[in-house]
Amino acid sequence: MLTFPGIANGGRAERRYRARCGAIALALLCALGAADHAKASPESSPIELLPWSAPAAGPAPAASAPIPAPDTASAAAPAVPETAIKSRLDAGGPAVAGEKLHLSLLRQFYAGHNYQPVWPTHGKQAQALLGAVLRSGDQGLDPNLFHAALLRNPGSLSPVDRELLLSDAFLSYADALARGVLPIEIRMDDEDLKPAPVDVPAVLDRAIASPDPGAVIDALAPHTKVYEALRRELAYYRGQQAGGAADALEDTGRERRHEGRAADRVREIEVSLERLRWLPRDLPADRVWVNTASAHLTLFQDNQPAFTTRIIVGEVDKQTPDLQSTIRSILFNPPWYIPPSIARSEILPKLDSDPDYLERHHMVWRQNGGIEQLPPSALGRLKFEMADRFDVYLHDTPERHLFARADRLRSHGCVRVQNPYELASLLLKKPVSDIAHEVAAKTTHSVALPEALPVFIVYQTAFLDSQGRLAFVPDVYRRDDEIWQHLHPLQAAVAQREQVAERGG
Repeated sequence: MLTFPGIANGGRAERRYRARCGAIALALLCALGAADHAKASPESSPIELLPWSAPAAGPAPAASAPIPAPDTASAAAPAVPETAIKSRLDAGGPAVAGEKLHLSLLRQFYAGHNYQPVWPTHGKQAQALLGAVLRSGDQGLDPNLFHAALLRNPGSLSPVDRELLLSDAFLSYADALARGVLPIEIRMDDEDLKPAPVDVPAVLDRAIASPDPGAVIDALAPHTKVYEALRRELAYYRGQQAGGAADALEDTGRERRHEGRAADRVREIEVSLERLRWLPRDLPADRVWVNTASAHLTLFQDNQPAFTTRIIVGEVDKQTPDLQSTIRSILFNPPWYIPPSIARSEILPKLDSDPDYLERHHMVWRQNGGIEQLPPSALGRLKFEMADRFDVYLHDTPERHLFARADRLRSHGCVRVQNPYELASLLLKKPVSDIAHEVAAKTTHSVALPEALPVFIVYQTAFLDSQGRLAFVPDVYRRDDEIWQHLHPLQAAVAQREQVAERGG
């Protein structure tokens, strides 16, 4: 079991490896006017951006205004010089009107195009990609993240600025779908989930060559049952925010809806969609799924829930991390090698007043100065062995009464399983009586699984339960707000200023 110091309320932000600076862009509405590049073929046509409105599914309200057509001066703007893009990117840290761009992605993309402008000769593709970005609200993403304020007035931008901003909008949207607005390098250390790497510039090139560019980018998002269900529910609650019809979806009825402010439900679903983007796109059909927010474990077989049980997870100041690992074996009658942090804080202070504490709890000193509890230990009779850098695992517990509690944040970080014999039976593909026989041997021994089984420990406050119904649980670890602030940086900044003003008043 692992202690995570410094994760108490208010401490998570202090543990970020890198901070994301500032808010970027308002609503995504774009108009681009540029003459053909000097070397473009005679058949090439300049971009024509037609007025359009936000789709009914409901992206952010700021994105609902029509896109202005480029004026004559903008349409007649000179072509981007061939060297301008490379010069800007070589200068490092490019910014347009104070908005930072994704330098690494832009360099990769334009290196494949000899640092020449792309969009003056790919008008239809740009229009289609802009449509996809405008609909990013359907994915739980705020179109405000993608440089709208600058792009909606192309006359105020130089040709090279328009070129870079347009590319950055497409690349950053694709990157957000592929690995989240908060990729792993800027998340908390204990949020250790990530999908397979994606070559985003290469995907944009495939989109340009595709008859449906927007679909190529949208395909980067998860397409699991839960992701699609949450997207539908997001549309429903956004409709409620706007005073829409009570039940606009055919496959979900009023009885499945949850009371509460629609704005709160929208926020919870958007954050949960973001967390799903942190996961591998091809989830194993057989897997153990641990949701620490709901304190439940589900075993999936052939992508269907086959077994569900209650669990006990880490306390608020010892939070169970998000991680992916593999269960390879089950250890029967496990000893517990007590982590030094627990020994120092919880055991050693008791020895002065209670010299027999170790013996009474069948604990022994080891040669390295550590303490080991012999079986039967605090791990109970079963330990599901898995390797991860947090030294977190699933196990039994002698404290059975704790599973009856609604609040099951009671561990040092590991996951205690209410029905470990049944879970072991399913993983080992043996009857429960065989599991009991292994335990009755009273020896510490390991039995390998017939096939190693992936395990995912996640934190989802909005999810589908084992019956396929939408469920919400409280944000017990207080993680949601930090993610939401990155999904909506401008709204978060405004809210913070209002709070400061209220305190000052």
